Amino acid sequence: MSVYEDLCADCTALGTRLFTVTLHDPAQGLVRRAFSSNPAAYAVSGTKPLSDDAWSRQVIGRGETFVANHDREFKDLFPDHAQIVALGCRSCANLPIVRDGHVVGTANLLAEEGHFTTERLAAYTVLMVKHHAALLAEVDARPLG
Repeated sequence: MSVYEDLCADCTALGTRLFTVTLHDPAQGLVRRAFSSNPAAYAVSGTKPLSDDAWSRQVIGRGETFVANHDREFKDLFPDHAQIVALGCRSCANLPIVRDGHVVGTANLLAEEGHFTTERLAAYTVLMVKHHAALLAEVDARPLG
């Protein structure tokens, strides 16, 4: 199994319904979905431009986790809001993958409303630490450009 599959399995065990990994290259202004637990709904794709919005500044710019425990909290940030809700997901957490102080990707977790409690976020953070070295190795193996 790949590191993405391993991390997905660990997150699913904690209640994640949809798991994706997005890689970011702010220097080139590009993003790419590198993994999806539901490729029919969220396909692994080519690159697209990195947006400059509140979410990007928080997660990619400052390296801070974004958490929304109700879909109304991300409705204006995610153009695919309706698709997310149609999949039964009403909360999300976007956890940065950081190398040397720079965000190179995010693990994107979606679940039912109210899922991302303080305790669950702590558990997800432990998983990110556990898989960190392997995530960075995977990022290096498949550059965006």
